[in-house]
Amino acid sequence: MRLVPGPGSERVRALAERAGLRCGADASAGTVTVIVAADAGQALRAARTHGPVLFVCDTVSPEGRRRALRAGAVVIGAAELTEDALLKAVLRAAHPHPSIPYPELSGVLSTGFRPDAAPATRTPALTARQTEVLRLMAEGHGNADIARLLGCSEHTVKNVIYELMTRLQARNRAHAVAHAVRHGLV
Repeated sequence: MRLVPGPGSERVRALAERAGLRCGADASAGTVTVIVAADAGQALRAARTHGPVLFVCDTVSPEGRRRALRAGAVVIGAAELTEDALLKAVLRAAHPHPSIPYPELSGVLSTGFRPDAAPATRTPALTARQTEVLRLMAEGHGNADIARLLGCSEHTVKNVIYELMTRLQARNRAHAVAHAVRHGLV
C-alpha cells in the first residue's frame, strides 16, 4: 500500500505495519493508495491517483460515503480503525470490484439516495388490504398463496398488487417490497 503523508498518517502506518501490510512510496499496479483526511470530501479532493483508493476519515457522513463509493473508493472512519479493520479495508480496495459490507450498504440505501431522482416525496398511505398483501409478498408468497391466505380470489390479489405498484411507483414486485422495507411499510 502507498500511504499519502498527512495529519494522522503515522497512526495508519503503525497499524499497517502491525497488520503485516507493506507501506511503500511507489504506486505500482495494484497498489492501494491510502489517504487520511478529515472527511470524504477532503479525501476526494486529495485523491489524484489512479487505481484502488482507501480513505481513512475522521468523520464519515452518509453523503460523503456515497460520494466516495461513487468514486470507487473504500471508506473507513478513524474511530473504527484497528489493525484488522485496516487490513480488511485494504483488501476490499485492492479487489477489482470492491464489495460493500452490509451495514455500510444498508446505511447508504436507507437514506433513499437516488442520484438522478427528484427529491423524495412522502410515502403514500396504504390500505389495510394493500399492507397485508405487501407483507405476504415480502415473505415470498405467490398470488395463489396470498389469495388462499386472505380468503379472496387470485384476481382480487392481482388487482391489489396492481394498485400497490401504481401507488408505490414500483417497477416490479421486488422493487415494491424493497420500497416497503426501506420506508417501514412492512
